[in-house]
Amino acid sequence: MSRSPVPEGRGPSQRQLRVGELVRRTLSEVLARGDVHDPDLNRLSITVGEVRVSPDLKVATAYVLPLGGSGQDEVVDLLARNRGELRRMIAKKMALKFAPDLRFRLDETFDRLDDTRRMFSQDTVRRDIEADDEEE
Repeated sequence: MSRSPVPEGRGPSQRQLRVGELVRRTLSEVLARGDVHDPDLNRLSITVGEVRVSPDLKVATAYVLPLGGSGQDEVVDLLARNRGELRRMIAKKMALKFAPDLRFRLDETFDRLDDTRRMFSQDTVRRDIEADDEEE
């Protein structure tokens, strides 16, 4: 499943990357400081792994993960519930004409890394890799 909001073959523009990183850092800072007026959200430690911004910069999708990985569905729901307040805080801290609408998705990057590590540790896969190395 691809996260890319742009057509196949084209990556995000420099501006999208810059704005995405700025939103990521600002959102991480707001969540780390516990500035949101929601005690349920403030009790959690949340990692913002990446923020992807649409080409028109109007929508920002933040890929998040709670520290330790537990309560993943709850985190996305809590962030969505506080979306308006988070957007206002980000707009206040950033020097953008318009703050993007925030969307939250679970960051599955770490799960895929674990699956890949497990796959490479299997005896049959290791044997195949070693056989390929010997042929070269």
